[in-house]
Amino acid sequence: MMPLGLMGPGERGEIVEVGQCTPECGECRCTKERKPGDVRVEDMGLRVGKQVEMLNNSGSLVLLKVDESRIAVDRGVAMKIKIRR
Repeated sequence: MMPLGLMGPGERGEIVEVGQCTPECGECRCTKERKPGDVRVEDMGLRVGKQVEMLNNSGSLVLLKVDESRIAVDRGVAMKIKIRR
């Protein structure tokens, strides 16, 4: 298991865990306890069991292919998602 944010371009893997934020993180986008209007990664299609392909991993955003969609995720959030190659 490794963080999604460490995958290289062209690598594929299966999501095995979607992490929770810690209180000091301050990003409620990846927690299950959310306020109306906040976005969870599960809502974007990043769920346990999904196959993902890394398209671009440079800069503060990572670009992923999930099913037939392209999704951009903040690097901090990507590091909380664990994948298996």
